Amino acid sequence: MLDDGRREALRSWIAGQLGTREVVLAGIEPLAGGSIQENWRLDCSVDGAPARFVLRKDAAATIASSRSRPEEFAILQAAHRGGVCVPEPVGFCHDAEVLGAPFALMGLVDGVGLGPRVAKDLSLGGDRERLAERLGLELARIHRIRPPQVGLAFLGEPDPMPARAVIAALRGKLDALAATRPALEWGLRWAERHAPECAAATLTHGDFRTGNYMVDAGGLTAILDWEFAGWGDPMSDLGWFCATCWRFGRPALEAGGIASRAAFYRGYEAEGGAPVDDAAVRYWEIVAHLRWAAIALEQAHRHLSGAEWSLELALTGRMVPELELAVLRATSPDQWSA
Repeated sequence: MLDDGRREALRSWIAGQLGTREVVLAGIEPLAGGSIQENWRLDCSVDGAPARFVLRKDAAATIASSRSRPEEFAILQAAHRGGVCVPEPVGFCHDAEVLGAPFALMGLVDGVGLGPRVAKDLSLGGDRERLAERLGLELARIHRIRPPQVGLAFLGEPDPMPARAVIAALRGKLDALAATRPALEWGLRWAERHAPECAAATLTHGDFRTGNYMVDAGGLTAILDWEFAGWGDPMSDLGWFCATCWRFGRPALEAGGIASRAAFYRGYEAEGGAPVDDAAVRYWEIVAHLRWAAIALEQAHRHLSGAEWSLELALTGRMVPELELAVLRATSPDQWSA
């Protein structure tokens, strides 16, 4: 995977981050999951004691809506400072000479993160209602991070109307891809007409769902994947988590395919999150299907353009009609007033 020169450069860089010369890089292997970034597991010995890390760098091709690795790492650091259950940030290497591209290093967290398995394997996550409450609690902690915030100046000023900003961004994605999708255009127009007000922008994870947190037999071990985070409407994160497309074949379990919506809301409010606006959350569930459809089209384009040949990316693009159907059903006249 790495030639001797780069392996030694990586070992030396890790030693510098940890303030020691006694680092042995025993093993490097790719980790499964992560369709946008590369993740490697590093097994090391530090001053004679075993230590495990995750190295995260750009894949061969990425998507425009994904934040850069330095920005994602800065957001991870802010979440860690805010007491959110995340992997420990170790350091960021800006020197592309080490591995050919910048990369982040963080502590390895034990657990399972694959969405379909987490949803369906009841031996994972402990009591599911308590797991949903804990996830609501962690989301409330994320939403306590508000602008301005040290180290997050690159996020700019929050938009006073986050919903309209999201709609405009999604239209831009479709235009950039030259995608002709009448159902998505219908959904975007509906979302524009029903856009809710946002009382106060907070940090939003942007991809808070089953599949982006890890669990073991006892419960939650870490919140992962901060590449879509930014200032936004906190209800958008709740809507993304509850969206039907992220329930992994368990539609009755409205909180991420794992538990009741009430348990998720309860944990959020108990940790001091703003009172949940259920109507706004359900609006953001519809927008979640629009957004996931746009991302799926971007992923498919990575394959179709030849930038990164991948069966997974090609199959992701085939999800779009199902998402369009979900949008049309959710925006029908018997569901919402005109």
